[in-house]
Amino acid sequence: MAECSHDCANCSSKCSEGIPKEQLNPLSSVKHVIGVVSGKGGVGKSIVTSMLAVLMQRKGYKTAILDADITGPSIPRNFGIKERAMSNGEYLLPVPSKTGIDIMSVNLLLEDETRPVVWRGPVIAGTVKQFWTDCVWNDVDYMFVDMPPGTGDVPLTVFQSLPIDGIVVVTTPQDLVSMIVEKATKMAQMMNIPIIGIVENMSYIICPDCGKKIHIFGEEKINKVASKYGYELLGNLPMDGKLASLCDKGIIELMENDFLDKAVETIENKFDKK
Repeated sequence: MAECSHDCANCSSKCSEGIPKEQLNPLSSVKHVIGVVSGKGGVGKSIVTSMLAVLMQRKGYKTAILDADITGPSIPRNFGIKERAMSNGEYLLPVPSKTGIDIMSVNLLLEDETRPVVWRGPVIAGTVKQFWTDCVWNDVDYMFVDMPPGTGDVPLTVFQSLPIDGIVVVTTPQDLVSMIVEKATKMAQMMNIPIIGIVENMSYIICPDCGKKIHIFGEEKINKVASKYGYELLGNLPMDGKLASLCDKGIIELMENDFLDKAVETIENKFDKK
């Protein structure tokens, strides 16, 4: 069976068990693939993806980012990459960041990064497959896949086509948190993808005068959700103007914080310290 031909959202038949994964080209090697997902947009998947890649690179692992958010790519902007991806005549070559993180995004193929990608679902899904099969991923220890929001064509394609080792679910502390987590995790479960844990973005702000944490959306919501579903809470990201500024300036690799230290330690322990 090459494709799932029905509504996976209302199906319990575990189609992914019979769907072969897309193969890398002979020049590529990727040890671990981690998806960064959410049930809705605007929760900060791209910044979490970028931070995870930066932190794992600092630990000595060769990391890469496959930007699967074709219609809303922001990874190149976070890293200040403006040049276009090139080809060796047969395969695409990801663009390395300043610290050597290999990145492939549709924005690296467009003459103008502000040009909208007005493609139908199958074309977008096919592009994500090509980013996996037709790029030279050279000795990558950890590839992080910045997933598009929701549970549509492209997330389904990534789960079915790429050998995802696990996912990190990104959410926010509003009352929608339970639904957001449940949508993303149920899809992963249907596709037999392990859930590594949850990251809460926009968790709090820090008072510039007294340094106190202010939970403007309320406290304890993510802890209750994590406990309910049995998932590990990997980190809480504040509304941090400095971090946002680093992304806007394309220098995310200069970040200095410990917001996702637990997340990278959990990933490392799960895959490289067994």
